[in-house]
Amino acid sequence: MKVVIAPDSFKGSLTAKQAGEAIRAGVQRACPQAEVVVSPMADGGEGTMQCLVDATNGKVLTAQAMDPLGRTIAAQFGILGDGVTCVIELASASGLYLIAKDERNPLLTTTYGFGQLILAGLDHGCRRFILGLGGSATNDGGAGMLQALGYRLLDANNQPLAFGGGELSRLSHIDDSDKDKRLDACQFVIACDVDNPFVGPNGASRVFGPQKGATPQMVLALDEHLRHFADVIKQTTGTAIHDLPGTGAAGGVAGALLAFLGGKLQSGIQIVMDTTRLARAMDGADLVISGEGQVDFQTAQGKTPCGVAQLARQCGIPVIVLAGSVGEGIEALYEKGVTAVIGITNKPLALDEAMQNGASLLEQAAEQVMRVYALGKNG
Repeated sequence: MKVVIAPDSFKGSLTAKQAGEAIRAGVQRACPQAEVVVSPMADGGEGTMQCLVDATNGKVLTAQAMDPLGRTIAAQFGILGDGVTCVIELASASGLYLIAKDERNPLLTTTYGFGQLILAGLDHGCRRFILGLGGSATNDGGAGMLQALGYRLLDANNQPLAFGGGELSRLSHIDDSDKDKRLDACQFVIACDVDNPFVGPNGASRVFGPQKGATPQMVLALDEHLRHFADVIKQTTGTAIHDLPGTGAAGGVAGALLAFLGGKLQSGIQIVMDTTRLARAMDGADLVISGEGQVDFQTAQGKTPCGVAQLARQCGIPVIVLAGSVGEGIEALYEKGVTAVIGITNKPLALDEAMQNGASLLEQAAEQVMRVYALGKNG
């Protein structure tokens, strides 16, 4: 019997690798002779860098970078086992969690630190980049990132713009003569699971601006500023990003990556499955076990267990999803290839207690799943 274990992290409790090893222990206790393959997963959001580093025997490095308000912090990025692929989570330098609630102001916040992490990857010889855009504190359309990479965003008097989405209305032209020339030899893959355009009713500012501290008045101003930025980008690159699906991700960073760096938008879970070669691991498998901390109706919208199940269904393999918490709407997962969703708690538990005991709960649940599965298979 061959079992493939492909979980996401259980946020606040276990990394994807730790979750996979806990499930492995339970599977092997029930079926000692089973062949078990652990392939940590992520969906492009928090934990993606660590997941891919773990899966490829890569390394995590630290670099000095600006936080969203321009303060110097130590931010992490990863280099995969191939030595040339750099994985960066935008939130590591430009994330909402880095600033206090009363500091949130997308007129001021910048993605400059995210650009600094790209430079750090270049300095380590990387020429392929996997970029996770979740959790940003910014609405600057990627302007700060471009500034860090050597692009000069200039006003009508040829003076450089300051940081933040509030400055973009003053933009006159973009000078790329000082950009880092190493960028021309790079490939950028963007983990993007939203289809919001750069501007408009469903654009970056109106949909995501409020959670970053934007008032209703700020939202309208930011949308106009991004529209002006998109106009200048079209004049500079010939690419109109205004209405392109996905370009609104991370306050418009995806749009700048696409227009200036040739970035390719791709589903986060698909990037991870491709990088870890999950399809190859599933070859000849009898069962796949996935999981994450919270499973509900949102899981069917491109999160890890859904992506794993869709791939397994192509191979005719059943999928069991282990969940720290099971919410409403999981029926949608059954249409995506999930066979069953099973909660791992075995008695009433406070959240803190459940998270502290995540590994043992996962191990116990996996053992019971395998005992039932083996009974049915043998029968």
